[in-house]
Amino acid sequence: MLARRGLMAAALLAPAVARAQAWPSRPVRIVVPFTPGGSNDAMARPLAERLQARFGQPFVIENRPGAGSAVGVQYAAQAAPDGHTLLVTTSSVAAIAPVQRIGFDAGRELDGIALLASAPLAAFVPMTTRFPSLRAMVAEARAKPGEVTYASSGPGSTVHLMTELFCLKAGVQMQHIPYRGTAGALTDLVAGRVDVMFTTFASTGGQLRGNLLKVLAHAGETRPANTPDAPTAREQGIDYIGGIWWGLFAPRGIPAEVRLALNAATNAALAEPGFASILAQEAATPGALTPEQFQQKIRDEQVAMQQVVTAAKITAD
Repeated sequence: MLARRGLMAAALLAPAVARAQAWPSRPVRIVVPFTPGGSNDAMARPLAERLQARFGQPFVIENRPGAGSAVGVQYAAQAAPDGHTLLVTTSSVAAIAPVQRIGFDAGRELDGIALLASAPLAAFVPMTTRFPSLRAMVAEARAKPGEVTYASSGPGSTVHLMTELFCLKAGVQMQHIPYRGTAGALTDLVAGRVDVMFTTFASTGGQLRGNLLKVLAHAGETRPANTPDAPTAREQGIDYIGGIWWGLFAPRGIPAEVRLALNAATNAALAEPGFASILAQEAATPGALTPEQFQQKIRDEQVAMQQVVTAAKITAD
């Protein structure tokens, strides 16, 4: 299936590139609105290498963390829409406006280029955790509302909202400890200064390989291959599914031919065995959407995230 997608993407790529001959005329920066070392870097860096090889100009990663990704996202959205500034971020792009109190609408201020990948979350805890299971954590959270703490990469991040969705499903209250990015959150999680973090295997690979964290529960419908053996949340009695996706964006108004060329090149890169292998190691599934399909996904995500914000009574900072 991936090979067939690659052939289709390659067939689309040639005419699109021909129409975009003037682009890129200089290095292209890919803004990542989180600190280095997280799942966004794990997606953006191999993509940048492949786009650079495809288009013959440097594609340079520029990390701009802060405010649950709002700083970097707004910075990218306000850049010239000429295809020389791109953005790689998560599904949190659909939620930062209602949580961060900013006048920003991802569906109107960004052009979705391509869905990179999607992946389920998992509940990660330090090796010194007092919780033998997700059930035990839920039991304590019910008995002592607000005393179990959870980390996120910032207010409005997918991790934040997906954990609040878990709290709604489990009928518990946990204390949110927001960080400026994933790296700081994982540092405190490993040290036991925070109890749990619902995040991706793309973010925690190093900590898992170093036996610094363990998986309390998978948040997908099934247990992903090549990941630590642990029951799903549903297998532990919590009707919860939590996931994340990553996408490539540009400021609204990018030339249509450049958008199409980037979409075709990205989908071709995702279909390469090497890139597919990288995603598989992170329990992620490559995407293959047209720009229009991806734009609709962004709108759908905005609706879903607003529902979580409303139900969990999350207020803007």
